[in-house]
Amino acid sequence: MKILVAESIAQEGTELLRQHAEVLVKPGLKPEELKEIIGDFDALVVRSQTHVSEEIIEAGEKLKVIGRAGVGTDNIDVDAATRKGKVVVNAPTANTVSAAEHTIALMLALARHIPQANNQLQSGTWARGKFMGTELRNKTLGIIGLGNVGSEVAKRAQAFEMRVIAHDPLLSSDYARKLRVDLVSLEQLLEKADFITLHVPSTPATKKLIGVKELAKLKPSAQIINCARGGLVDEKALAKAVKDGRIAGAAFDVFEDEPATDSPLFGIDKIIVTPHLGASTIEAQANIAREIAEQVLLVLQGQFSQYAVNAPHTSPELMPFIKAASTMGSLVSQLIEGQMKSLHIKYSGEIVNYDCSPLKAAAISGLLQHVVEEKVNLINAPLIAAKRGLKISEESEPTCENYSTLITLSVKSNEKTTTVSATVMRNQTHLVQIDDFWMDIAPVEGYFLFCSHRDRPGLIGSIGTITGKANIDISSMHLSRLQPAGQALVILALDEPLNEEQQQEVLALYDVYNTKTVQL
Repeated sequence: MKILVAESIAQEGTELLRQHAEVLVKPGLKPEELKEIIGDFDALVVRSQTHVSEEIIEAGEKLKVIGRAGVGTDNIDVDAATRKGKVVVNAPTANTVSAAEHTIALMLALARHIPQANNQLQSGTWARGKFMGTELRNKTLGIIGLGNVGSEVAKRAQAFEMRVIAHDPLLSSDYARKLRVDLVSLEQLLEKADFITLHVPSTPATKKLIGVKELAKLKPSAQIINCARGGLVDEKALAKAVKDGRIAGAAFDVFEDEPATDSPLFGIDKIIVTPHLGASTIEAQANIAREIAEQVLLVLQGQFSQYAVNAPHTSPELMPFIKAASTMGSLVSQLIEGQMKSLHIKYSGEIVNYDCSPLKAAAISGLLQHVVEEKVNLINAPLIAAKRGLKISEESEPTCENYSTLITLSVKSNEKTTTVSATVMRNQTHLVQIDDFWMDIAPVEGYFLFCSHRDRPGLIGSIGTITGKANIDISSMHLSRLQPAGQALVILALDEPLNEEQQQEVLALYDVYNTKTVQL
């Protein structure tokens, strides 16, 4: 076997690869150079600088696996690799401890004004009284996202005798109890925390998760740390909040645009910045190199990789149902209230004649896609679900009364059970059930306003008046009721979402019980 390492990785990784294969380490290849030689190799290992395009993947006739020495795979055309049957693997957990320790380091630096005091003394000024700090002991740390890194931060914060609270709606209460962490809503976390740290992936749902409205809920003494992903916090709003004294400070290791040579966060005395150093430790780089080498070798040896970011080959007949299952999972994750406890999947009709494991993986992926950094796939779905305390059960029924195939997800939380059913017609997902309400929604893409209400004349028109005033077009409407003048559900497909004020206006209508906007 021949392996091309196109960017430098720690020697621990190359040494492991050389025990099993012929290895060429050749960093700095231009795209045309990489394309010219890739056809001779069984595996390709890159970091973040090499762009593995569809053209390069096409040229890699012998290529079986592409390894990304790190977490993100933005520089790899994963869809093209999947189409060509090439497995893409990464190393999502190797830098967990380093990232957690850097978070704690920044929190301590904020608490004791270490960079500012160092700069002052280095300039020749002894200003001891200027840098009055605060202890971490008995303070409340709010963690947004209790995944791999967030969990490690929680353990370390407890060593400082901090009280730890967390917001992670798709995490079981049992898992949180084992970590000795109190699960709270995002609003409660913002109001109670003395220090806030974010550990969630960058997705459309988490973009500017902390903005002007959220910053307004913080204590004046609160401080924010972001070692996760750029763009989770509105940098301009945060800079203004610190300058105005509405919050005490912040520490950022990641930025919206990197490499960052300019940012709204620069030049503010109470904000500490570092150049994406979360994984910059000797140990993390060695761990990443070893982990990616292990995953690449597993694939080359014909075994399954736990960290494959694209699923193994799946029957073409199942592909539309995989998309449907993922869409259903994403919908339930946005509709569910409270802390999730269990997922039950029911397969009905013709689908039971296939191996439904990919559908389970897709459903879990949809549920967790906004809160975990790992790519959930057929191999690691049960592992990730188990790690987060999510109990999964499956049921198959060969007959289906109204459809040739029906998939039903029922997710139980500590507050209620949310049920969604879908089928596929002409290769397109059709949502046909939301809890007790039957309907037919397709296409399932874009923004949807869910409005639970009592069935009465004029109510739908009132909602339409609000969207009209907001200059938001309704592309389709779906209405279902349990009985005349009884409980009903209307779902409006919108060209763009209502803002918070407009949604509150809908909620204020007489006989409207609750509203929620989801993006699919």
